[in-house]
Amino acid sequence: MKELHNKNTNLVKDIIIGMSDGLTVPFALTAGLSGVLNTNHLIIVSGLAEITAGCISMGLGGFLAGQSEVEHYDSELKREYQEVETVPLVELKEVEDIFTKLGVEADLSKQVALQVSRNKNHWVDLMMKLELMMEKPEKNRAAISAGTIAGAYLVGGFIPLFPYLITKTSTSGFYVSCIVTVIALVFFGYFKSKMTERPLLKGTIKVAATGIIAAAAAFLLAKAVS
Repeated sequence: MKELHNKNTNLVKDIIIGMSDGLTVPFALTAGLSGVLNTNHLIIVSGLAEITAGCISMGLGGFLAGQSEVEHYDSELKREYQEVETVPLVELKEVEDIFTKLGVEADLSKQVALQVSRNKNHWVDLMMKLELMMEKPEKNRAAISAGTIAGAYLVGGFIPLFPYLITKTSTSGFYVSCIVTVIALVFFGYFKSKMTERPLLKGTIKVAATGIIAAAAAFLLAKAVS
């Protein structure tokens, strides 16, 4: 039987990050504005401004996080190469200990360690994965992460805003936006739970409830202070 593993973990994670905020924040903003404004024009302009700012902010955050991940990996990789050169016996013992902890007999662990140490690149790669538990980041990780998060935020943000573009009043726009966005939150909650292998019903309800509560709080607050 072929084992099923998700090889696009970082992509899925970035989509979830962008879509989560993209659905929730603009939904709360447009709901709040609907409580005090009678025209769709200002809601649309405000929504577009928020989505633009959100895409830039979230994308930049993703870029910096991806860049930090690459820099951290490169720094640890350089350190491992230095340690292999300067204290090879210590590093060799660490390889032995790794295999021993995995259940390999001591004598065999020593033989495997010696075999691995014949190739410096393989040696360092093994230390990065089994000692430091670090995988080499994807090529252009920072740029891909930034684009994915920003794109997901953009898509998510337009879902609650779009109804105001096709309705004549803020009230009707608000009602349509609520229906469309809640449906989107349910589908997204299911997708998120499926991808992260969480309980489907619990995860779906949690995501949908978060968006609904945020929008309701914004709407009621706007009504209260208006």
